[in-house]
Amino acid sequence: MMGTQTAIDYAPLAVLLPIFGAALAFVLRRHVMAQRSVTIGALVVTLALESWMLVSAWQNGAQAVMIGGWAPPFGISLVVDEFSALMLVVSTAVSLTVLLYATGQGMADGDEDGPVSVFHPAYLILVAGVSNAFLAGDLFNLYVGFEILLTASYVLLTLGGTTARIRAGVTYVVVSVVSSVLFLVAIGMIYAATGTVNMADLAGKLADIDPGTQMVLHVMLLVAFGVKAAVFPLSFWLPDSYPTAPAPVTAVFAGLLTKVGVYAMIRTETLLFPGDRLNGPLMVVALLTMLVGILGALAQADFKRMLSFTLTSHIGYMVFGLATGSAVALAATVYYVAHHIIVQTSLFLVAGLMERRGGTTNVDRLGSLAKLSPVLAVLFFIPAMNLAGIPPFSGFLGKLGLLRGGVDLGTPLAWALLAGALVTSLLTLLAVARVWNRAFWRRAEDAEEPDPILLIAADGGASPAPVKAGPIVRGDSELLPRTMVYSTGALVLLGVSLTIFAGPLFDLADQSAQQMMERTPYIEAVLGGTNAGGGP
Repeated sequence: MMGTQTAIDYAPLAVLLPIFGAALAFVLRRHVMAQRSVTIGALVVTLALESWMLVSAWQNGAQAVMIGGWAPPFGISLVVDEFSALMLVVSTAVSLTVLLYATGQGMADGDEDGPVSVFHPAYLILVAGVSNAFLAGDLFNLYVGFEILLTASYVLLTLGGTTARIRAGVTYVVVSVVSSVLFLVAIGMIYAATGTVNMADLAGKLADIDPGTQMVLHVMLLVAFGVKAAVFPLSFWLPDSYPTAPAPVTAVFAGLLTKVGVYAMIRTETLLFPGDRLNGPLMVVALLTMLVGILGALAQADFKRMLSFTLTSHIGYMVFGLATGSAVALAATVYYVAHHIIVQTSLFLVAGLMERRGGTTNVDRLGSLAKLSPVLAVLFFIPAMNLAGIPPFSGFLGKLGLLRGGVDLGTPLAWALLAGALVTSLLTLLAVARVWNRAFWRRAEDAEEPDPILLIAADGGASPAPVKAGPIVRGDSELLPRTMVYSTGALVLLGVSLTIFAGPLFDLADQSAQQMMERTPYIEAVLGGTNAGGGP
Protein backbone atom coordinates (compact mmCIF):
# COMPACT_ATOMS: atom_id res chain seq x y z
CA MET A 1 0.00 0.00 0.00
CA MET A 2 1.39 3.40 -0.95
CA GLY A 3 2.21 5.89 1.82
CA THR A 4 1.73 9.60 1.68
CA GLN A 5 5.39 10.11 0.79
CA THR A 6 4.71 8.42 -2.55
CA ALA A 7 2.53 11.35 -3.62
CA ILE A 8 5.59 13.57 -3.89
CA ASP A 9 7.35 10.94 -6.02
CA TYR A 10 4.68 11.63 -8.64
CA ALA A 11 5.01 15.44 -8.52
CA PRO A 12 6.50 15.61 -12.07
CA LEU A 13 3.21 14.24 -13.39
CA ALA A 14 1.50 17.49 -12.40
CA VAL A 15 3.44 18.99 -15.32
CA LEU A 16 3.72 15.95 -17.59
CA LEU A 17 0.06 14.93 -17.58
CA PRO A 18 -1.16 18.22 -19.13
CA ILE A 19 1.71 18.11 -21.65
CA PHE A 20 0.90 14.55 -22.71
CA GLY A 21 -2.78 15.49 -22.78
CA ALA A 22 -1.97 18.45 -25.05
CA ALA A 23 -0.07 16.20 -27.47
CA LEU A 24 -2.92 13.70 -27.60
CA ALA A 25 -5.50 16.47 -27.97
CA PHE A 26 -3.58 17.82 -30.95
CA VAL A 27 -3.44 14.36 -32.55
CA LEU A 28 -7.23 14.17 -32.10
CA ARG A 29 -7.82 17.64 -33.56
CA ARG A 30 -10.28 16.27 -36.14
CA HIS A 31 -12.29 14.42 -33.50
CA VAL A 32 -14.04 17.05 -31.43
CA MET A 33 -15.64 14.90 -28.73
CA ALA A 34 -12.53 12.78 -28.25
CA GLN A 35 -10.38 15.91 -27.94
CA ARG A 36 -12.69 17.40 -25.32
CA SER A 37 -12.74 14.13 -23.39
CA VAL A 38 -8.95 13.91 -23.38
CA THR A 39 -8.55 17.49 -22.18
CA ILE A 40 -11.12 17.17 -19.39
CA GLY A 41 -9.77 13.75 -18.40
CA ALA A 42 -6.19 15.05 -18.19
CA LEU A 43 -7.25 17.85 -15.84
CA VAL A 44 -9.38 15.52 -13.68
CA VAL A 45 -6.46 13.12 -13.18
CA THR A 46 -4.07 16.02 -12.56
CA LEU A 47 -6.42 17.50 -9.96
CA ALA A 48 -6.70 14.15 -8.17
CA LEU A 49 -2.90 13.82 -8.07
CA GLU A 50 -2.44 17.36 -6.78
CA SER A 51 -5.07 16.85 -4.08
CA TRP A 52 -3.09 13.82 -2.93
CA MET A 53 0.06 15.94 -2.91
CA LEU A 54 -1.69 18.61 -0.83
CA VAL A 55 -2.64 16.03 1.81
CA SER A 56 0.93 14.77 1.87
CA ALA A 57 2.41 18.26 2.20
CA TRP A 58 -0.09 19.15 4.95
CA GLN A 59 0.87 16.05 6.93
CA ASN A 60 4.62 15.94 6.24
CA GLY A 61 5.66 19.50 5.36
CA ALA A 62 7.92 20.45 2.48
CA GLN A 63 9.21 17.62 0.31
CA ALA A 64 11.26 17.58 -2.88
CA VAL A 65 11.97 15.31 -5.82
CA MET A 66 15.14 15.61 -7.93
CA ILE A 67 14.51 14.93 -11.61
CA GLY A 68 16.90 12.35 -13.09
CA GLY A 69 18.46 11.54 -9.73
CA TRP A 70 21.00 14.37 -9.87
CA ALA A 71 22.16 15.40 -6.41
CA PRO A 72 21.08 18.88 -5.30
CA PRO A 73 21.78 21.65 -6.05
CA PHE A 74 22.81 20.57 -9.58
CA GLY A 75 19.66 18.74 -10.63
CA ILE A 76 16.21 20.06 -11.41
CA SER A 77 14.30 20.07 -8.15
CA LEU A 78 10.52 20.15 -7.80
CA VAL A 79 9.40 21.21 -4.32
CA VAL A 80 5.99 20.59 -2.80
CA ASP A 81 5.10 22.43 0.39
CA GLU A 82 1.74 23.60 1.74
CA PHE A 83 1.77 26.82 -0.30
CA SER A 84 2.74 25.32 -3.66
CA ALA A 85 0.40 22.34 -3.19
CA LEU A 86 -2.55 24.63 -2.34
CA MET A 87 -1.84 26.75 -5.40
CA LEU A 88 -1.67 23.64 -7.58
CA VAL A 89 -5.03 22.34 -6.36
CA VAL A 90 -6.81 25.69 -6.62
CA SER A 91 -5.37 26.53 -10.05
CA THR A 92 -6.21 23.15 -11.57
CA ALA A 93 -9.71 23.13 -10.04
CA VAL A 94 -10.34 26.56 -11.54
CA SER A 95 -8.83 25.51 -14.88
CA LEU A 96 -11.08 22.44 -15.00
CA THR A 97 -14.18 24.50 -14.25
CA VAL A 98 -13.32 27.08 -16.91
CA LEU A 99 -12.67 24.28 -19.39
CA LEU A 100 -16.16 22.89 -18.77
CA TYR A 101 -17.54 26.41 -19.28
CA ALA A 102 -15.58 26.73 -22.54
CA THR A 103 -16.84 23.32 -23.65
CA GLY A 104 -20.43 24.41 -23.07
CA GLN A 105 -19.80 27.63 -24.97
CA GLY A 106 -18.15 25.77 -27.82
CA MET A 107 -21.00 23.29 -28.12
CA ALA A 108 -23.53 26.13 -28.18
CA ASP A 109 -21.58 28.29 -30.63
CA GLY A 110 -20.03 25.70 -32.89
CA ASP A 111 -16.57 26.71 -31.61
CA GLU A 112 -16.63 29.93 -33.58
CA ASP A 113 -14.63 31.85 -30.98
CA GLY A 114 -12.19 29.11 -30.12
CA PRO A 115 -11.02 26.64 -32.78
CA VAL A 116 -11.04 23.25 -31.08
CA SER A 117 -7.80 22.07 -32.68
CA VAL A 118 -5.93 25.04 -31.20
CA PHE A 119 -7.76 25.81 -27.97
CA HIS A 120 -7.49 22.51 -26.11
CA PRO A 121 -3.75 21.80 -26.62
CA ALA A 122 -2.86 25.43 -25.82
CA TYR A 123 -5.06 25.34 -22.73
CA LEU A 124 -3.33 22.22 -21.38
CA ILE A 125 0.10 23.70 -22.09
CA LEU A 126 -0.97 26.77 -20.10
CA VAL A 127 -1.90 24.53 -17.15
CA ALA A 128 1.45 22.76 -17.44
CA GLY A 129 3.28 26.09 -17.30
CA VAL A 130 1.33 27.17 -14.22
CA SER A 131 2.07 23.86 -12.47
CA ASN A 132 5.75 24.02 -13.38
CA ALA A 133 6.05 27.53 -11.95
CA PHE A 134 4.43 26.50 -8.66
CA LEU A 135 6.68 23.43 -8.32
CA ALA A 136 9.97 24.98 -9.48
CA GLY A 137 12.78 24.69 -6.96
CA ASP A 138 15.27 26.71 -8.97
CA LEU A 139 15.07 30.07 -10.68
CA PHE A 140 15.74 28.80 -14.19
CA ASN A 141 12.94 26.24 -14.00
CA LEU A 142 10.69 29.03 -12.74
CA TYR A 143 11.73 31.02 -15.82
CA VAL A 144 10.85 28.04 -18.02
CA GLY A 145 7.41 27.91 -16.40
CA PHE A 146 6.85 31.58 -17.21
CA GLU A 147 7.90 31.04 -20.84
CA ILE A 148 5.52 28.10 -21.24
CA LEU A 149 2.80 30.40 -19.92
CA LEU A 150 3.77 33.15 -22.34
CA THR A 151 3.66 30.88 -25.39
CA ALA A 152 0.34 29.27 -24.57
CA SER A 153 -1.31 32.46 -23.37
CA TYR A 154 -0.46 34.32 -26.59
CA VAL A 155 -2.17 31.58 -28.62
CA LEU A 156 -5.24 31.69 -26.39
CA LEU A 157 -5.36 35.48 -26.27
CA THR A 158 -5.45 35.81 -30.06
CA LEU A 159 -8.04 33.08 -30.76
CA GLY A 160 -10.32 34.22 -33.54
CA GLY A 161 -7.70 36.51 -35.06
CA THR A 162 -9.66 39.75 -34.68
CA THR A 163 -7.81 43.05 -34.90
CA ALA A 164 -8.50 43.89 -31.25
CA ARG A 165 -7.23 40.52 -30.06
CA ILE A 166 -4.07 40.66 -32.17
CA ARG A 167 -3.34 44.18 -30.92
CA ALA A 168 -3.90 43.14 -27.31
CA GLY A 169 -1.80 40.03 -27.85
CA VAL A 170 1.12 42.04 -29.21
CA THR A 171 1.03 44.37 -26.20
CA TYR A 172 0.84 41.41 -23.84
CA VAL A 173 3.73 39.59 -25.50
CA VAL A 174 5.98 42.67 -25.65
CA VAL A 175 5.49 43.42 -21.96
CA SER A 176 5.90 39.76 -21.01
CA VAL A 177 9.07 39.39 -23.07
CA VAL A 178 10.59 42.49 -21.48
CA SER A 179 9.91 41.15 -17.98
CA SER A 180 11.21 37.71 -18.99
CA VAL A 181 14.44 39.22 -20.35
CA LEU A 182 14.90 41.12 -17.10
CA PHE A 183 14.28 37.91 -15.16
CA LEU A 184 16.76 36.00 -17.32
CA VAL A 185 19.43 38.69 -16.87
CA ALA A 186 18.86 38.55 -13.11
CA ILE A 187 19.27 34.76 -13.18
CA GLY A 188 22.55 35.12 -15.07
CA MET A 189 23.84 37.68 -12.58
CA ILE A 190 22.78 35.52 -9.63
CA TYR A 191 24.58 32.52 -11.10
CA ALA A 192 27.70 34.61 -11.72
CA ALA A 193 27.66 35.84 -8.12
CA THR A 194 26.84 32.57 -6.37
CA GLY A 195 27.45 29.68 -8.77
CA THR A 196 23.92 28.30 -8.38
CA VAL A 197 20.29 29.00 -9.27
CA ASN A 198 18.79 26.46 -6.87
CA MET A 199 16.61 28.48 -4.51
CA ALA A 200 17.35 26.38 -1.42
CA ASP A 201 21.08 26.74 -2.11
CA LEU A 202 20.71 30.46 -2.82
CA ALA A 203 19.00 30.95 0.54
CA GLY A 204 22.40 30.57 2.15
CA LYS A 205 24.75 31.87 -0.53
CA LEU A 206 23.03 35.17 -1.34
CA ALA A 207 23.68 36.41 2.18
CA ASP A 208 27.45 36.13 1.57
CA ILE A 209 27.64 38.43 -1.46
CA ASP A 210 28.13 42.19 -1.46
CA PRO A 211 25.02 43.98 -0.04
CA GLY A 212 24.92 46.39 -2.99
CA THR A 213 24.96 43.54 -5.51
CA GLN A 214 22.38 41.69 -3.46
CA MET A 215 20.09 44.74 -3.54
CA VAL A 216 20.41 45.06 -7.33
CA LEU A 217 19.46 41.39 -7.78
CA HIS A 218 16.61 41.78 -5.32
CA VAL A 219 15.14 44.76 -7.17
CA MET A 220 15.54 43.12 -10.58
CA LEU A 221 13.58 40.06 -9.48
CA LEU A 222 10.89 42.20 -7.87
CA VAL A 223 10.45 44.28 -11.03
CA ALA A 224 10.32 41.19 -13.26
CA PHE A 225 7.72 39.52 -11.04
CA GLY A 226 5.90 42.81 -10.49
CA VAL A 227 5.21 43.09 -14.22
CA LYS A 228 3.81 39.57 -14.30
CA ALA A 229 1.75 40.19 -11.16
CA ALA A 230 0.51 43.54 -12.54
CA VAL A 231 1.45 45.73 -9.58
CA PHE A 232 1.44 49.52 -9.96
CA PRO A 233 3.01 51.13 -12.00
CA LEU A 234 3.74 47.96 -13.99
CA SER A 235 0.07 47.07 -14.54
CA PHE A 236 -0.70 49.38 -17.47
CA TRP A 237 -0.88 46.49 -19.94
CA LEU A 238 -3.53 44.37 -18.20
CA PRO A 239 -6.83 46.29 -18.63
CA ASP A 240 -6.32 46.53 -22.40
CA SER A 241 -5.16 42.92 -22.86
CA TYR A 242 -7.57 40.70 -20.94
CA PRO A 243 -11.06 42.01 -21.92
CA THR A 244 -10.57 41.40 -25.64
CA ALA A 245 -10.17 37.62 -25.31
CA PRO A 246 -13.03 35.08 -25.28
CA ALA A 247 -14.74 34.81 -21.87
CA PRO A 248 -13.13 31.49 -20.80
CA VAL A 249 -9.66 32.72 -21.75
CA THR A 250 -10.13 36.02 -19.94
CA ALA A 251 -11.38 34.16 -16.87
CA VAL A 252 -8.45 31.78 -16.60
CA PHE A 253 -5.95 34.56 -17.33
CA ALA A 254 -7.45 36.78 -14.62
CA GLY A 255 -7.57 33.97 -12.11
CA LEU A 256 -4.16 32.42 -12.63
CA LEU A 257 -1.53 34.33 -14.55
CA THR A 258 -1.09 37.30 -12.22
CA LYS A 259 -1.10 34.92 -9.22
CA VAL A 260 1.92 33.09 -10.63
CA GLY A 261 3.75 36.42 -10.43
CA VAL A 262 2.49 36.93 -6.87
CA TYR A 263 3.60 33.40 -5.97
CA ALA A 264 7.08 34.10 -7.33
CA MET A 265 7.27 37.32 -5.30
CA ILE A 266 6.23 35.56 -2.10
CA ARG A 267 8.59 32.63 -2.66
CA THR A 268 11.68 34.70 -3.43
CA GLU A 269 11.00 37.35 -0.78
CA THR A 270 10.61 34.82 2.02
CA LEU A 271 13.27 32.34 0.90
CA LEU A 272 15.99 34.37 -0.84
CA PHE A 273 15.66 37.84 0.67
CA PRO A 274 14.33 37.55 4.23
CA GLY A 275 14.19 40.69 6.33
CA ASP A 276 12.60 44.08 5.85
CA ARG A 277 15.02 45.91 3.58
CA LEU A 278 12.42 46.58 0.89
CA ASN A 279 9.27 46.27 2.96
CA GLY A 280 8.73 50.04 2.98
CA PRO A 281 8.79 50.44 -0.81
CA LEU A 282 6.61 47.34 -1.15
CA MET A 283 4.05 48.92 1.17
CA VAL A 284 3.96 52.05 -0.96
CA VAL A 285 3.55 49.91 -4.10
CA ALA A 286 0.76 47.95 -2.41
CA LEU A 287 -1.08 51.13 -1.43
CA LEU A 288 -0.82 52.66 -4.90
CA THR A 289 -1.83 49.37 -6.55
CA MET A 290 -4.98 49.18 -4.44
CA LEU A 291 -6.05 52.80 -4.87
CA VAL A 292 -5.13 53.41 -8.51
CA GLY A 293 -6.67 50.09 -9.55
CA ILE A 294 -10.00 50.65 -7.82
CA LEU A 295 -10.25 54.25 -9.02
CA GLY A 296 -9.73 52.95 -12.54
CA ALA A 297 -12.49 50.39 -11.97
CA LEU A 298 -14.95 53.09 -10.91
CA ALA A 299 -14.33 54.95 -14.16
CA GLN A 300 -15.35 51.99 -16.35
CA ALA A 301 -18.73 51.35 -17.94
CA ASP A 302 -17.70 47.97 -19.37
CA PHE A 303 -17.98 45.19 -16.78
CA LYS A 304 -14.99 43.22 -18.09
CA ARG A 305 -12.73 46.28 -18.03
CA MET A 306 -13.98 47.08 -14.54
CA LEU A 307 -13.05 43.56 -13.43
CA SER A 308 -9.60 43.97 -14.98
CA PHE A 309 -9.01 47.05 -12.84
CA THR A 310 -10.32 45.36 -9.69
CA LEU A 311 -7.98 42.48 -10.46
CA THR A 312 -5.06 44.89 -10.40
CA SER A 313 -6.39 46.60 -7.28
CA HIS A 314 -6.69 43.43 -5.25
CA ILE A 315 -3.15 42.35 -6.14
CA GLY A 316 -2.30 45.23 -3.81
CA TYR A 317 -3.80 43.31 -0.87
CA MET A 318 -1.44 40.40 -1.54
CA VAL A 319 1.59 42.68 -1.76
CA PHE A 320 0.35 44.34 1.46
CA GLY A 321 0.45 41.01 3.30
CA LEU A 322 3.89 40.19 1.93
CA ALA A 323 5.31 43.61 2.81
CA THR A 324 4.00 43.47 6.38
CA GLY A 325 6.56 40.78 7.05
CA SER A 326 4.69 38.88 9.77
CA ALA A 327 3.52 35.28 9.85
CA VAL A 328 -0.07 36.43 10.52
CA ALA A 329 -0.17 38.64 7.44
CA LEU A 330 1.61 36.06 5.30
CA ALA A 331 -0.93 33.39 6.28
CA ALA A 332 -3.75 35.77 5.38
CA THR A 333 -2.02 36.40 2.04
CA VAL A 334 -1.87 32.66 1.28
CA TYR A 335 -5.60 32.39 2.01
CA TYR A 336 -6.39 35.56 0.07
CA VAL A 337 -4.52 34.39 -3.04
CA ALA A 338 -6.62 31.20 -3.13
CA HIS A 339 -9.77 33.27 -2.53
CA HIS A 340 -8.99 35.75 -5.28
CA ILE A 341 -8.19 33.11 -7.90
CA ILE A 342 -11.63 31.57 -7.43
CA VAL A 343 -13.71 34.72 -7.01
CA GLN A 344 -12.12 36.74 -9.80
CA THR A 345 -12.45 33.83 -12.22
CA SER A 346 -16.11 33.40 -11.21
CA LEU A 347 -16.89 37.04 -12.01
CA PHE A 348 -15.25 36.86 -15.43
CA LEU A 349 -17.33 33.77 -16.22
CA VAL A 350 -20.42 35.71 -15.10
CA ALA A 351 -19.35 38.52 -17.44
CA GLY A 352 -19.39 36.02 -20.28
CA LEU A 353 -22.91 34.94 -19.33
CA MET A 354 -24.04 38.57 -19.09
CA GLU A 355 -22.68 39.27 -22.55
CA ARG A 356 -24.43 36.22 -23.92
CA ARG A 357 -27.77 37.07 -22.31
CA GLY A 358 -27.73 40.84 -22.75
CA GLY A 359 -25.62 41.26 -25.87
CA THR A 360 -23.00 43.45 -24.18
CA THR A 361 -20.99 43.92 -20.98
CA ASN A 362 -21.50 47.68 -21.00
CA VAL A 363 -23.60 48.25 -17.89
CA ASP A 364 -24.97 51.53 -19.28
CA ARG A 365 -26.78 49.54 -21.94
CA LEU A 366 -28.05 46.71 -19.74
CA GLY A 367 -31.11 46.39 -17.54
CA SER A 368 -33.66 43.93 -16.15
CA LEU A 369 -31.17 41.07 -16.04
CA ALA A 370 -32.44 40.05 -12.58
CA LYS A 371 -35.92 39.63 -14.06
CA LEU A 372 -34.67 38.17 -17.29
CA SER A 373 -32.36 35.62 -15.60
CA PRO A 374 -32.64 35.26 -11.80
CA VAL A 375 -30.01 32.50 -11.80
CA LEU A 376 -27.53 34.85 -13.47
CA ALA A 377 -28.34 37.48 -10.84
CA VAL A 378 -27.48 35.05 -8.04
CA LEU A 379 -24.29 33.94 -9.82
CA PHE A 380 -23.20 37.58 -9.98
CA PHE A 381 -24.30 38.66 -6.51
CA ILE A 382 -22.46 36.04 -4.44
CA PRO A 383 -18.93 36.46 -5.87
CA ALA A 384 -19.45 40.24 -6.15
CA MET A 385 -20.14 40.47 -2.42
CA ASN A 386 -17.24 38.11 -1.81
CA LEU A 387 -14.89 40.33 -3.83
CA ALA A 388 -16.06 43.39 -1.90
CA GLY A 389 -15.28 41.67 1.39
CA ILE A 390 -18.79 41.55 2.85
CA PRO A 391 -19.06 39.29 5.96
CA PRO A 392 -19.03 36.34 6.26
CA PHE A 393 -17.46 35.63 2.87
CA SER A 394 -13.82 34.63 2.37
CA GLY A 395 -12.93 38.09 1.06
CA PHE A 396 -13.82 39.51 4.47
CA LEU A 397 -11.88 36.81 6.32
CA GLY A 398 -8.76 37.29 4.21
CA LYS A 399 -8.84 41.06 4.52
CA LEU A 400 -9.38 40.79 8.26
CA GLY A 401 -6.19 38.75 8.57
CA LEU A 402 -4.28 41.29 6.47
CA LEU A 403 -5.59 44.18 8.58
CA ARG A 404 -4.58 42.36 11.74
CA GLY A 405 -1.04 42.03 10.39
CA GLY A 406 -0.97 45.78 9.66
CA VAL A 407 -2.24 46.63 13.15
CA ASP A 408 0.40 44.40 14.73
CA LEU A 409 3.11 46.19 12.75
CA GLY A 410 1.81 49.57 13.90
CA THR A 411 4.06 51.86 11.84
CA PRO A 412 2.70 55.05 10.21
CA LEU A 413 3.06 53.45 6.78
CA ALA A 414 1.20 50.36 8.01
CA TRP A 415 -1.65 52.56 9.27
CA ALA A 416 -1.76 54.31 5.88
CA LEU A 417 -2.01 50.89 4.24
CA LEU A 418 -4.83 49.94 6.59
CA ALA A 419 -6.74 53.06 5.62
CA GLY A 420 -6.08 52.42 1.93
CA ALA A 421 -7.23 48.80 2.25
CA LEU A 422 -10.50 49.86 3.90
CA VAL A 423 -11.14 52.56 1.29
CA THR A 424 -10.40 50.09 -1.50
CA SER A 425 -12.84 47.59 -0.03
CA LEU A 426 -15.59 50.22 0.19
CA LEU A 427 -14.95 51.41 -3.36
CA THR A 428 -15.01 47.80 -4.58
CA LEU A 429 -18.44 47.46 -3.00
CA LEU A 430 -19.49 50.67 -4.75
CA ALA A 431 -18.22 49.37 -8.11
CA VAL A 432 -20.04 46.03 -7.94
CA ALA A 433 -23.18 47.69 -6.50
CA ARG A 434 -23.26 50.00 -9.51
CA VAL A 435 -23.12 46.99 -11.84
CA TRP A 436 -25.96 45.37 -9.88
CA ASN A 437 -28.12 48.49 -9.93
CA ARG A 438 -27.63 49.20 -13.62
CA ALA A 439 -27.42 45.78 -15.23
CA PHE A 440 -29.66 43.73 -12.98
CA TRP A 441 -32.03 45.96 -11.03
CA ARG A 442 -33.18 48.83 -13.22
CA ARG A 443 -35.66 48.43 -16.05
CA ALA A 444 -34.31 47.72 -19.51
CA GLU A 445 -36.15 50.72 -20.96
CA ASP A 446 -34.19 53.01 -18.62
CA ALA A 447 -30.86 51.86 -20.01
CA GLU A 448 -28.88 53.91 -22.48
CA GLU A 449 -29.78 52.80 -26.00
CA PRO A 450 -31.32 49.53 -24.76
CA ASP A 451 -31.55 46.54 -27.05
CA PRO A 452 -35.18 45.90 -28.13
CA ILE A 453 -34.66 42.14 -27.69
CA LEU A 454 -33.83 42.75 -24.01
CA LEU A 455 -37.05 44.73 -23.63
CA ILE A 456 -39.16 42.03 -25.23
CA ALA A 457 -37.63 39.35 -22.99
CA ALA A 458 -37.96 41.46 -19.84
CA ASP A 459 -41.60 42.32 -20.58
CA GLY A 460 -42.59 38.71 -21.17
CA GLY A 461 -42.92 39.12 -24.92
CA ALA A 462 -44.85 42.39 -25.03
CA SER A 463 -43.91 44.84 -27.71
CA PRO A 464 -41.62 47.50 -26.33
CA ALA A 465 -41.99 51.20 -26.82
CA PRO A 466 -39.94 52.54 -29.71
CA VAL A 467 -36.32 53.01 -28.65
CA LYS A 468 -33.04 53.72 -30.30
CA ALA A 469 -31.77 50.21 -30.90
CA GLY A 470 -28.34 49.08 -29.88
CA PRO A 471 -26.47 46.27 -31.66
CA ILE A 472 -28.30 42.96 -31.77
CA VAL A 473 -25.81 40.29 -30.70
CA ARG A 474 -26.20 36.56 -31.17
CA GLY A 475 -27.70 34.87 -28.13
CA ASP A 476 -29.71 37.82 -26.75
CA SER A 477 -32.96 35.90 -26.58
CA GLU A 478 -31.53 32.42 -26.06
CA LEU A 479 -31.46 30.62 -22.75
CA LEU A 480 -27.97 30.31 -21.33
CA PRO A 481 -26.37 26.91 -22.03
CA ARG A 482 -26.66 24.69 -18.99
CA THR A 483 -23.02 23.62 -19.00
CA MET A 484 -21.91 27.24 -18.80
CA VAL A 485 -24.34 27.99 -15.97
CA TYR A 486 -23.50 24.83 -14.01
CA SER A 487 -19.73 25.33 -14.29
CA THR A 488 -20.05 28.95 -13.18
CA GLY A 489 -22.27 27.85 -10.31
CA ALA A 490 -19.73 25.22 -9.28
CA LEU A 491 -17.00 27.85 -9.11
CA VAL A 492 -19.25 30.21 -7.13
CA LEU A 493 -19.92 27.38 -4.66
CA LEU A 494 -16.19 26.69 -4.46
CA GLY A 495 -15.75 30.32 -3.42
CA VAL A 496 -18.43 29.89 -0.76
CA SER A 497 -16.66 26.76 0.48
CA LEU A 498 -13.67 28.91 1.40
CA THR A 499 -15.90 30.42 4.08
CA ILE A 500 -17.41 27.10 5.17
CA PHE A 501 -13.97 25.50 5.53
CA ALA A 502 -12.18 28.65 6.64
CA GLY A 503 -10.94 26.99 9.85
CA PRO A 504 -8.95 24.17 8.21
CA LEU A 505 -7.83 26.43 5.38
CA PHE A 506 -6.47 29.03 7.79
CA ASP A 507 -4.71 26.23 9.70
CA LEU A 508 -3.08 25.21 6.43
CA ALA A 509 -2.23 28.84 5.64
CA ASP A 510 -0.76 29.38 9.11
CA GLN A 511 1.39 26.28 8.79
CA SER A 512 2.50 27.37 5.33
CA ALA A 513 3.40 30.87 6.52
CA GLN A 514 5.35 29.57 9.52
CA GLN A 515 7.42 27.26 7.35
CA MET A 516 8.09 29.99 4.78
CA MET A 517 9.20 32.38 7.52
CA GLU A 518 11.48 29.74 9.04
CA ARG A 519 12.91 28.73 5.62
CA THR A 520 14.60 25.68 7.17
CA PRO A 521 11.92 23.12 6.16
CA TYR A 522 12.17 24.14 2.50
CA ILE A 523 15.96 24.18 2.49
CA GLU A 524 16.25 20.81 4.23
CA ALA A 525 13.67 19.26 1.90
CA VAL A 526 15.90 20.08 -1.08
CA LEU A 527 19.44 19.97 0.23
CA GLY A 528 18.82 17.38 2.93
CA GLY A 529 18.07 14.70 0.35
CA THR A 530 14.43 14.16 1.30
CA ASN A 531 13.92 12.45 -2.06
CA ALA A 532 16.84 12.32 -4.43
CA GLY A 533 15.78 9.26 -6.28
CA GLY A 534 13.86 10.93 -9.06
CA GLY A 535 10.33 10.75 -10.24
CA PRO A 536 8.29 7.71 -11.13
